[in-house]
Amino acid sequence: MALFLQSLFNGLSIGSVLLIAALGLAIVFGIMGVINLAHGELMMLGAYTTFVVQNVFRGFGEPWFGFYIIAALPLAFLVAGAAGLLLERGVIRYLYGRPLETLLATWGVSLILQQLVRSISGLICIQIVVFCLLFFGGLWGVKQRGDFERIRKMAIAILLPLSAGITVALGAILGKSAGLALTQPWFGAQGVDVTAPGWLRGGIPIGTFQLPYVRLFIIALTVVCVVGIYLFLLRSPWGLRIRAVTQNRSMSACLGIPTQKVDALTFAIGSGLAGIAGCAISLLGSVGPNTGQNYIVDAFMVVVVGGVGKIFGTVVAALAIGLVNYIIGSGIFISMVSPDSALFNFLTFFATTSMARVMVFVLIILFLQLRPAGLFPQKGRTVDA
Repeated sequence: MALFLQSLFNGLSIGSVLLIAALGLAIVFGIMGVINLAHGELMMLGAYTTFVVQNVFRGFGEPWFGFYIIAALPLAFLVAGAAGLLLERGVIRYLYGRPLETLLATWGVSLILQQLVRSISGLICIQIVVFCLLFFGGLWGVKQRGDFERIRKMAIAILLPLSAGITVALGAILGKSAGLALTQPWFGAQGVDVTAPGWLRGGIPIGTFQLPYVRLFIIALTVVCVVGIYLFLLRSPWGLRIRAVTQNRSMSACLGIPTQKVDALTFAIGSGLAGIAGCAISLLGSVGPNTGQNYIVDAFMVVVVGGVGKIFGTVVAALAIGLVNYIIGSGIFISMVSPDSALFNFLTFFATTSMARVMVFVLIILFLQLRPAGLFPQKGRTVDA
């Protein structure tokens, strides 16, 4: 009985991590149909936000430090959501209906975000702010003219190199005068550690094993996120608008629904959920520029297996994959098989974390051969067409 409970909890624990990582992608990819390869980097932004909040609260001492995770969750949502909103407004909105271009663009954005985290410093922040003020401020001033549409391309052609040139020159001057005070990277390429607050350390002993408080916290956080998204999509006016635009964009626009605002809101919410996922996974290990790459494949895998656009399918797929992954990797069935049989050697070979993941991928490929649309396929005229 104890072995069964341990296997069930560990499987649910792995599944909850997969689910919270895939939940934002289930909205962006599942509902909007956008292949966002920068989803992992949005999780990374949430993880780094948690690290920064932790350091701020550490200066306050106890007992305030123990509550930093409560402040980090909404801040991670806001930071990742803001980054997602900028990504949607600046890149994605021009690429709807063009999946290949969207895939390449978001892949490029993911590389930019990884390098930005490695190199970010006070000087780079000043340069970004100055460039945005010069370029977007100048563009706003030109918009006040009545003939803006006629001179729009010419204004951008002048403002862009001018703003970039001034920013680069200012950076060179400040870099020489301020030295390491401004040019020292904040994070660097190495990983940073997030320390769990005191009330999340330890666990609940049950027999010969323990239920870690951190894992229980992630499971509870996942449940809250799933319920929150369910209530938002099904019980709120904006959730109704999102579902309407998803089903029929043209008809929704004819009925007066602001489709562009709906797209921006949906992408921002999905990105914010990625930030919350980053906050959660930062409690499980060190955080680095490549943190998101460890979860992006699993997140897509969960969404595809569950059925594109189906939140409930995403939940079932994440929990099922988590359980299968743990059962194979832990080698539970090895003791039930004779050591002389070929099955024993087969189970022993896959009784590691890496090989169990390979086996899960193989099982998913076989499953998708039988049900290409996933566990809960979409139904309706759009799908049939």
